[in-house]
Amino acid sequence: MFEAFDLTGKRALITGGGSGIGFGIARTFAAAGADLVLVGRSEDKLRAACAELGPRCSYRVQDVSKLDEIPGFAASVGPVDILVNCAGAHLKKYALEVSDADYARILNIHVCSVFALCREFAKGMKERGGGAILLISSMTAVMGMKQVVAYTTAKSAVLGLQRALVADLSVDGIRINTIAPGWIETPMLHQAIDADAPRRAKILDRIPTRKFGDPEDIGYAALYLCSAAGKYVNGVFLPVDAGAAEAF
Repeated sequence: MFEAFDLTGKRALITGGGSGIGFGIARTFAAAGADLVLVGRSEDKLRAACAELGPRCSYRVQDVSKLDEIPGFAASVGPVDILVNCAGAHLKKYALEVSDADYARILNIHVCSVFALCREFAKGMKERGGGAILLISSMTAVMGMKQVVAYTTAKSAVLGLQRALVADLSVDGIRINTIAPGWIETPMLHQAIDADAPRRAKILDRIPTRKFGDPEDIGYAALYLCSAAGKYVNGVFLPVDAGAAEAF
């Protein structure tokens, strides 16, 4: 039955794949036999990630927030069977301090670029009879948190994007699902909490297990949703958070 999780012969593109949750997903997909294309802005991180993951991994340096470049980028990458949208950026400011430019930048990275990538790569999926798209939301989409107004808005909008894509693309054999990671040991998490001990303590108090997750915890969930094991799973919002949303 484990053949259902096998990604041998599948080509997966993972934005933000050079570090953090994206790399955790890439590591899991690589173990399942996928051919990988990692995308990000830091060539050093991408090169190091590919060196660790092996010869079936390649990378492309691309800033996905540059929307006008995405059609050409997608054409140059070619067809993929799996698209994982994991690129992101963090902004920690109180709402009254967030400028219009701040707000637009975060929405552009987490929503506009995700839509543009889905649109372009789904064209090839439709031609080939199907594919899997994974969106990454956040616990901020289901619980209010201070100092992340732009990020919360963006990650909530991801759910609306999923609903619309499921309505439009499912008939073409394309499945779209969303993972909402809890608090995972990543550079982005530590950027938010390392200098804020009370915030760290409050977050841990919200997690029933009192532990942060590992990037591979998201990777295993992603493997299920993007492999044949999840072939009848479509339009799901899956928290991977050790029960934090339930305990909120």
